[in-house]
Amino acid sequence: MDSNKVCFISDAHFGIDLPGQEDRERLFFRFLEREISDVSEIYLVGDIFDFWIEYNYSIRPDYFLVLHHLKTVIDAGVSIHYLAGNHDFALGPFLEQTIGMTIHPGAISHQIQGKMVHIYHGDGLIKKDVGYRILKKILRNTLNQRLYKLLHPGIGIPLGSFVSGSSRKYKGMLPEAFINKYRECARNILKKNHDVVIYAHIHRPELIRYPDGIYCNIGAWLQQYTYAIMENGTISLFRYKDGSTAEELPLQELK
Repeated sequence: MDSNKVCFISDAHFGIDLPGQEDRERLFFRFLEREISDVSEIYLVGDIFDFWIEYNYSIRPDYFLVLHHLKTVIDAGVSIHYLAGNHDFALGPFLEQTIGMTIHPGAISHQIQGKMVHIYHGDGLIKKDVGYRILKKILRNTLNQRLYKLLHPGIGIPLGSFVSGSSRKYKGMLPEAFINKYRECARNILKKNHDVVIYAHIHRPELIRYPDGIYCNIGAWLQQYTYAIMENGTISLFRYKDGSTAEELPLQELK
């Protein structure tokens, strides 16, 4: 698709039922159909699904419509990159070979519209979060994933969803100091020949201009319906609104 427009979205956590979030799939489908029909690339920056693990012969039926709409977008000529988040326990070949996404297991740095952009979901970013860093290595271990898949999907999926729920509650209590650590991490990357840093994970959208570049946290489709658009080398942060023009969120200037 001939377009100089790229979209970033994360943390939809499809697959869970939360009060007040009953419309998030419908709004996501409308967003894909109407609002980003002119983009060339979409970066799904982790946790689009609340718990993803691929069994050889089983895909969760409540993910079917989401996968169908993403496949439709790809078939229309849009490239979709999926960066693994902390709820993406085992991104397997189905998403690449059947749906057509490009999978990235960790952080990436890409040239986009003449800018060096660093993109990462953000889980385990804080060095003091030793417990999660150890857990992440256990969950991403190939042997452990194979052993887990020996569980019947009727057992493995509910168990994984339970663990995901615990992680989600933890994120909801992040203190301001934790938010500032993400900003510090972004600034350190910006000082290393990067123009833009994009994180997700903490469900707190913000767009900040520092002297060295731009830090954008996408926030979460789950709660705020936020997303970022990069066009002609400029990144902007929006909140999607059903039936009206998306709200552009303010750019903060910090030293």
